[in-house]
Amino acid sequence: MIPGGRRRALVALLTVAAVAAVAVSGCDGKGGSGSGPVKDTGAGSVAGLPVTHFESGLKPDAPTPKIDVRNAAGTEDDKLATAAIDDVQTYWGERLPADFGQQFEPVKSLLSYDSQTDTEQTGCGSVKKLVNAFYCASDDSVAWDRGVLLPMLRQRFGPVSVVVVLAHEFGHAVQYRLGDKAGLTKSTPTVVKEQQADCFAGGYFRWVAEDKSKYYRVSTSEGLNQVMAAMFLIRDQAGTSGADRGAHGTAFDRTYAFQAGFEKGPKECAGMTTENVQARLTERPFDKGDKGKGDAKFDGKTVDLLKKSLDEAFKRAGVAGPEITDGGSCRTTPPASYCPDDNSVSIDMAKLAQLAQPIDRAAEMKGEDPGGMGDFAAFAEVASRYALGIQKGVGASIDNANAGLRTACLVGAWAAFTNRPGDLRLSAGDLDEAIADLLQPESLVSADVNGKRPDSGFDRVESLRRGYLEGSSVCSKQYA
Repeated sequence: MIPGGRRRALVALLTVAAVAAVAVSGCDGKGGSGSGPVKDTGAGSVAGLPVTHFESGLKPDAPTPKIDVRNAAGTEDDKLATAAIDDVQTYWGERLPADFGQQFEPVKSLLSYDSQTDTEQTGCGSVKKLVNAFYCASDDSVAWDRGVLLPMLRQRFGPVSVVVVLAHEFGHAVQYRLGDKAGLTKSTPTVVKEQQADCFAGGYFRWVAEDKSKYYRVSTSEGLNQVMAAMFLIRDQAGTSGADRGAHGTAFDRTYAFQAGFEKGPKECAGMTTENVQARLTERPFDKGDKGKGDAKFDGKTVDLLKKSLDEAFKRAGVAGPEITDGGSCRTTPPASYCPDDNSVSIDMAKLAQLAQPIDRAAEMKGEDPGGMGDFAAFAEVASRYALGIQKGVGASIDNANAGLRTACLVGAWAAFTNRPGDLRLSAGDLDEAIADLLQPESLVSADVNGKRPDSGFDRVESLRRGYLEGSSVCSKQYA
C-alpha cells in the first residue's frame, strides 16, 4: 500500500445488508460473457460441489496413455504430463461439440524435454535452457520441461499442479481451434489470451472434480488448494503492465479466470474479450510516486492510517469501529485478534511488521522462505479483525465458517475502497499479497473470531475477490 497522497472526500462504500441497504461498491459484469464466478453457496460447498478431502492426483487404476510423445524419458513428470494431455483432449472432445458445435482434433505433436541439457526444436524455436511449458501454433504442438519446471511444481504443490499447467497450455490449442468463436484477433493483447487459457483450465478441472476423468481425481479442498498455490507462483511480477506483450496476469487476475471457468464452463471463457477483461484487470505498473514499489513500513503511523481508512470505509454501517491497539486485551488469534468484550483489535506489531516484509521472489521461486508476504497481507489481517467488529455491531454472526468468508469478502470491498487517492491507497501487487496470505493454513483474512477458516482455498480467494469486484452487498447476501 502507499501511505500519503492528496486527500479528498470519499464516498463510504461499505455496510452490512443485515441492517440497511448496501451502498454500491466495485463493478458488476466485469467477467467474460457474464459477471464471472457466481455459483458459490458459502462454506458448505465449492462452486456448488461438496467440500471433499482426499489425496489428489492420478487414480490408482488410471490407464496408460496411448499417445506419442517425442523425446519422452518415462519420468514421473512425463507420466503426469502425458496423462494430463490425454485427459484434457478427452474433455475437449466432449466440450467442443457440445458448447461450440465443432469436432475436436488432437494436437499434432507433443514434446518432452530437459531444459538443462536438451536442444530440441519446435515450430517456435529451440527449447535450450527454456524452463517452461508452451503451446506452439506454428506446428500445433505442446511441449513441457520435465527437467526443471514440472519437478519443481510437483515437489512443492503436488501432482495436480503439473496438470493445471498442461491444461492451461492446451487452452491455447483450443483457442487456435476455435478461431473466431474465441473472439481473438492478431491485435488481441496477450493477457486476454492468457485469461482465456486459465479459464479453459478451470473448466477442465471442474470436469475432474465431478469425477468424469479416467486419469485424475482432485479434492475441492486440498487438491484445489494445490492448483491455486501453483497459479499464485506463476503470476507476473508486481508492477507489470497488463499492456506488456508478455503479460500473463497477476495472481488475482489468473485465479479469477480459473474460477470463472470452473464455475461457468468454456462458453464463459470464450466470452472473455479485450473489453471486459481490461475493465476488471488489476495488473498495472507502479504509480510514479510509489517509491516503495508497493510496500509501506508497518508501524504505528501506518496503523493509524489503516484505522482511519477502515473507519471511513465502514462508517455507513452505523456502529462504532474497533480500536486497534498494540498488545490489547486479548490474543486469541495472533498476530491480530478481535476482542468482543471491549470491541477492540489487539495486534502484535512486531510479528505483523515481519509479515509485512516484501516477498523475496528469487527465494520464493527456489522454494525457500520468501521472508514476508508484503505489507497488504499484514494490513488485510488487521482489516479482517476490524471487519468482525463491524459485523458484531450490526448483529451478524462472527463465529462460523460463513462469517470467515464474509469477513474476507468485506476485506476485498475495503481494498476496492482504498483503490483511489487517499491517506492509504492500494498499490500494484497488493491484492496478490492478500491471496498469498489467504492460501496459508494459518491465514486470518478468511477466519472467524476464533481463527477457524474454511478448508477450501478456492472459496477463500473467491470471497475476497467478489468483495473487491462486486462490493459489500454480495458479502452479506452470499455468505449469510
